[in-house]
Amino acid sequence: MRYNQLGNTGLFVSELCLGTMTFGENQTGAVWSAVAGLDQGAADKIVERSLAAGVNFIDTANVYSQGRSEVILGQAIKNLGVPRKDVIIATKFHGQMGDKPNDRGASRGHIMDSVEQSLERLQMNHIDLYQIHGTDTVTPIDETLRALDDLVSRGLVRYIGLSNWAAWRMAKALGISERKGYARFETVQAYYSIAGRDLERDIVPLMQEEKLGLMVWSPLAGGLLSGKYGPGAPGNGEGRRANFDFPPVDKDRAWACVAAMREVGARHGASVAEVALAYILAKPFVTSVIIGAKRLEQLEENLKAVKLKLDAEDVAKLDEVSALAPEYPGWMLARQAAGRRPAPFEPKE
Repeated sequence: MRYNQLGNTGLFVSELCLGTMTFGENQTGAVWSAVAGLDQGAADKIVERSLAAGVNFIDTANVYSQGRSEVILGQAIKNLGVPRKDVIIATKFHGQMGDKPNDRGASRGHIMDSVEQSLERLQMNHIDLYQIHGTDTVTPIDETLRALDDLVSRGLVRYIGLSNWAAWRMAKALGISERKGYARFETVQAYYSIAGRDLERDIVPLMQEEKLGLMVWSPLAGGLLSGKYGPGAPGNGEGRRANFDFPPVDKDRAWACVAAMREVGARHGASVAEVALAYILAKPFVTSVIIGAKRLEQLEENLKAVKLKLDAEDVAKLDEVSALAPEYPGWMLARQAAGRRPAPFEPKE
């Protein structure tokens, strides 16, 4: 397991981050009901195995099973006797947590209420990384940043991050933080997979310029890239993706990627899922890839990805099959920059 610097901080986190969306009882009608389901005992085993493999980074959110994921995670850390300093806990706020008008968003009021509730559920006195889970188009960015800065000053939160924002909004927030001396966002949690490389258009260049860390969610595109789906799949396609078709992916594009990954995997004795994860891990702008599992067998397969080293030929093949279609102004920028600098996104050594 490798450990990477988190954004522009002195904190180091494992290249794999345990995602806990699977923690908590299924709730009929809830958004994440097709994903959750693990009780305390099962979650304890998942956390224990992850930590034993070198994972020191765990991500959750208040909306996962309406708080139950945080409760179960906090109890798992306690049950396993893990020293608080040895695990980096990330959680998120923004989503609907009640039926009142102020039970969601990134207002000062909701942030202050949410952090206290998350700390109580986690049974902890601080959160290592506190992330805004989405874009609030109502609350001024300044209000959100000031509230988060206060949490950092009070020691309730050590670092802050964001998820699912446009590049221009990130740039604006970083500018406000620098101008006013607020704690700045250090991480971006975003969807990225071999079948969905849109992040590379605007967000990746911004992250590299501003030294932001990237936490990748859904690197297997909700299981679509696991090898269980599409032409040539050995199974019947049952599983999470069959019941919850998210995130949206161009299926023809995805099947072409899966076919290429199947060939690469055959050369290395690895599964399609391992290749999909290894491809993302090889990108130099990726800090940590979030993996989730309902069963230990799933977790074990995901953990193996850190040992799979793709060579230049592998990466070139996968880059080609998954290349983004030219889009303005990207194609003009590339044309004008030709010969000015080395090709971007060289794989990690």
